[in-house]
Amino acid sequence: MSQDGYYIYGIIRSAQDRYFGPIGIGPRGDEVRTIGADNLSMVVSHHPLAKFAVSRENLIAHERVIEEVMKEFDSVLPVRFGTIASSADEVRNLLERRSGEFKNLLNAVDHKIELGVKAIWKDLKTIYREIAVEDKDIKRAQEELRNAKGKRNFGVQLEIGKLVEDALARKKEKERDGVAQTLRKIAFDCKLTKTSGEAMFMNASFLVNKGREKEFDNLMEDLTDLHRGRIQFLYAGPLPVFNFVNVEIHPEEWEK
Repeated sequence: MSQDGYYIYGIIRSAQDRYFGPIGIGPRGDEVRTIGADNLSMVVSHHPLAKFAVSRENLIAHERVIEEVMKEFDSVLPVRFGTIASSADEVRNLLERRSGEFKNLLNAVDHKIELGVKAIWKDLKTIYREIAVEDKDIKRAQEELRNAKGKRNFGVQLEIGKLVEDALARKKEKERDGVAQTLRKIAFDCKLTKTSGEAMFMNASFLVNKGREKEFDNLMEDLTDLHRGRIQFLYAGPLPVFNFVNVEIHPEEWEK
């Protein structure tokens, strides 16, 4: 039978023992609680020390626990998914060694949340038509294609394909920057991450003060109305601040 350790979800500023219910990661539904030192606490639950299963189900459970803790605490430092300590003493020792670092990070995210926004063009055919009209090089190449014969025809088609690809990338960047600039007005920080597919041109996370969440909601409504029929916005939050702070604890640190 595998020995239990402590699965780590995040760090909060608290000197008191806290309990959040039987919502721990894994099929057992272990009690989520805190282990504290130096006015800091790690949010933990029991978990076997055997190899951890990296799965979507476990990732969602990890995030849900942090979201539950966020209901009571304005500052929560997420700890990297899959982090396990072997004992409560290891947890306390690490909190004491990295106390200054953790407190500074907690100050940086105090009373802040993460809001996620994705922007997707609804009709790519319309976007390609716009590119064909806007880009002079594409218009020139298309005219050349109409006049081309034989082997030259294939070369011009390749050139047009490359020009369209480059023009689409520039258009994505331009429209992304326009949307992001609007939302940055009330955000402390913004992280742009990789998009997927041709139609998505923005995948962004915004760090926002909890007191300004409604203002952000209003800006999202304005953007939706302004681009209705052209852009679909996917808006999520409040979320843990994973894209701005995600504490890493390496295995050798537990052993010090």
